[in-house]
Amino acid sequence: MTPPAQFITGLFETHLNVRSLERSMEFYQRTLGLELGILSPERRLAIFWIGPRGKAMLGLWEKPPGQILSQHYAFEVSLSNLEGAIGALMARGIEILDFDRKPTRVPVVFGWMPAASFYFYDPDGHLLEMLAMLTDPPRPEVGVIPLDQWKRLVQASHDLNEKP
Repeated sequence: MTPPAQFITGLFETHLNVRSLERSMEFYQRTLGLELGILSPERRLAIFWIGPRGKAMLGLWEKPPGQILSQHYAFEVSLSNLEGAIGALMARGIEILDFDRKPTRVPVVFGWMPAASFYFYDPDGHLLEMLAMLTDPPRPEVGVIPLDQWKRLVQASHDLNEKP
């Protein structure tokens, strides 16, 4: 029997509880620049498109403070746009964090995937991530390292493989 996972092609929709719908809308719409799909004031719900219309959605539900649990999710970006995203967020006063939640300006690489990413928080403390998959072979033994260090490792491996 075929497992259901064989039919899944991606994650289309996720939802977060937020303290103030207006404050969160300001962050996701004005700060991040996501396109509002629909606003339902009577339900205290806003749904934003992530990427082009029809690709993925993020729903924000206003709830009492006791119902706000810190969540984590990652936005998919291209490697060529990852560093630009850092600059764009910093220009809007957003602190960029590494895997250990320390301030940084350099993405980190998860060697097992491999993927480059960085983190930041939304107004409710949800941990957001921008992540770019890399085309290099996985190297789980390196753990989590800065992108510039990863590039040097990849270049050194490439140089070794090209020598006669």
